[in-house]
Amino acid sequence: MSTTAPDPLATLGALPGVADAVDSVRKAVDRVYGHRVMRRRSSEVTAEAALRGARGSAALSGADWNLEEVRRRTDFSGDDEPQVIGAALRLTAEAGQLLSIWRQSPLRVLARLHLVAAGGAAPDDAVGRPRLAGEPVDEPLIEAPLPGADEVAGRLEGLSGLILAGSAAPALVTAAVVHGELLALRPFGSYNGLVARTAERIVLIGSGLDPKSICPAEVGHAEQGRAAYVAAFEGYLSGTPDGMAAWIAHCGRAVELGVRESTAVCEALQRGAA
Repeated sequence: MSTTAPDPLATLGALPGVADAVDSVRKAVDRVYGHRVMRRRSSEVTAEAALRGARGSAALSGADWNLEEVRRRTDFSGDDEPQVIGAALRLTAEAGQLLSIWRQSPLRVLARLHLVAAGGAAPDDAVGRPRLAGEPVDEPLIEAPLPGADEVAGRLEGLSGLILAGSAAPALVTAAVVHGELLALRPFGSYNGLVARTAERIVLIGSGLDPKSICPAEVGHAEQGRAAYVAAFEGYLSGTPDGMAAWIAHCGRAVELGVRESTAVCEALQRGAA
């Protein structure tokens, strides 16, 4: 008699409240995709969503700049904050180019994301690979205990296996787990938050939920605030059903707020004001 291995992501999708979050996200995404501006000017909405998503992700990593300053600035060298903004912009631009590789080798994509984020700002031998035992991690927002290098390697392989195996779980659930696990592991010496949020974006795009990348969850994460982000993440770290459901719902709300942002962009384009 054959047996089917359990689908842990689908199990999370069955947690109380998660189905409601998934349904709410799907309806919100469908509404913005149905906007009349999307028929003719979707590329403009995508470009604006990328810019605003990068700004939101950078804000969570400590570089909370005005959108127009991000739009205007061309030099992101020098101090820490410009480097964070530059890294977020590069990652957002890179995300859409990695979809096919993600389906075949998630770990290769994560390495590439860290390489793009670092942009030469870290020692060459520390870029694009998981950290080794004893190597420091610069991630000021997340103060949770740092897993050891061996645990990181094992859990990254486990995460990769889940992605490669596929799942019946909704895209929101998979994206939230990828995001949360990378935050928990902080596998690189730097830019882990930016990489985690970019990986979430890749899952949402590649799953077909947001194929044109116009629903920037990073905007919603930033809008809910750093304190709420950390509190929801603690739910993920707890591993309890309630905690996991709260984290997934938080990520769902982030997508909905990203949808609201892009809907406003559509309205502005329709009025000729953007």
